[in-house]
Amino acid sequence: MARKNISRNEIIEKIVDMWQPLNAEQRRLLEKNLTLKQYKKNEYIYKEGEKPSILSCLLKGKVKVSIEGVGGRNQIIRVYKPVEYFGYHAYFSGTNLITSSVALEPTVICHIPLDIIRKLISENNELAVFFIKQLSINLCMADARTVSLTQKRIPARLAESILLLKESYGVEADGATLSIYLSREDMANLSNMTTSNAIRTLSSFANEKVLAIDGRKIKIIDEEKLKKISQEG
Repeated sequence: MARKNISRNEIIEKIVDMWQPLNAEQRRLLEKNLTLKQYKKNEYIYKEGEKPSILSCLLKGKVKVSIEGVGGRNQIIRVYKPVEYFGYHAYFSGTNLITSSVALEPTVICHIPLDIIRKLISENNELAVFFIKQLSINLCMADARTVSLTQKRIPARLAESILLLKESYGVEADGATLSIYLSREDMANLSNMTTSNAIRTLSSFANEKVLAIDGRKIKIIDEEKLKKISQEG
């Protein structure tokens, strides 16, 4: 098992929710089939249209998942943080991958063959419940985002995206600057708007002293007002 500077105990500690339900034999099987891979910024983890074969568990870094829409325009549908699992939905639905995933910064991912996951699930009810819960959480989030991205106005959608990034990745030592730096195009793709609309809306938020913008850095100045904008729709 490749470790990429992460020890066995660290890996197990990070995937403990999946590790704990397993018996000794199942743990040996899982550990035997774990592989770690480092990804560079902007490197694809998987691409839309591929056959799903690997469960990915994000250990370090940040990942965006997107789908190609009308006219080749990308829509970011989810961002992942450590420790979250992805890349397995299409496998269980019996389809090819309908999304692509890309590292937003240098990233380390634990890969597990989905055939092994399926075997373990068939043998272990607790593990099956774990994955049912993960799928249910993702479905609820997807439903809520669908409503927001289709019914909210542009400022509300962008405000919600900024709050989502804060919830997912937190802030820097100043307690206000998002600890993720997205391009204006990525902000637009996350918020279902054009890049020009994202630029204008961010500038408007800065003029209203809701945010402070420094290149790709976004500092939240008035979080309560940002929440109000998001909630007003």
